[in-house]
This record gives sequence, structure tokens and C-alpha cells, in this order.
Amino acid sequence: MEAFTRDLRDFLKFDLDEAALDAMEWRDYGKGVELAKLEKGAEASLVLYRVADGAPRDGFARHRHPGGEAYLVLKGTIADEFGTYEAGSLVWLPPDSTHTPWAEGDTVVLVLWPRGVKLAD
Repeated sequence: MEAFTRDLRDFLKFDLDEAALDAMEWRDYGKGVELAKLEKGAEASLVLYRVADGAPRDGFARHRHPGGEAYLVLKGTIADEFGTYEAGSLVWLPPDSTHTPWAEGDTVVLVLWPRGVKLAD
């Protein structure tokens, strides 16, 4: 599997409102990983992940995306078996892709799951 990615920093600037982020309803998954649901449809979900600086690499379980996954790194760095993506990176993982991501530094990622996410076998 190969991720499709594009660095958007050549024409986008990110200025996150940290106070607005802190005011959101976050679900703590432990190991420094939190999730805030932005929108949920019949199948698709739009979420924010926030990962604390120093979170262990096993903060995310290995998982599969039946409909693929698109994400935009808003702050920090996300990496997986296929690459490293810094703030400003837009990443697409194809349907039925499986990966185990981790964060490097204080990280915020906007994620779209067209058909959800499942734990990998």
C-alpha cells in the first residue's frame, strides 16, 4: 500500500485556536491520545485527534479503513509504516488500507473516515 500525500504548506498557513480546541469535548483514549467528534453521518465520520508530546508509539492500535482515510496534519507530525507527515500534509490512504500511526511531538490531525475504522486482525 502506498499513501497519496501532498504538502500544502506552500499555499496554506495554519493558525490553530488552542483555546477553542481545549473547549471541545474530547474523549481520552489513554496514552496521550484524545478524539473529538466533529460530524458523524450514516457511514462517514469527521474527527480531530490530539496527541500529547511524549505519547508512546503504541498510542494507536493497528486498524483498517474500509472506505479509506483522508487526514490533514494541523500541528506536529504523524508517521506510520509508509511515511512521515508534518503539519500541512494532506494524506489519503486507499480503501481497506491498514496501518499503525504514531505522533511525534504535540500533534493535532483532522481525519475523515468515509466508511469508518475497524481494528485490524
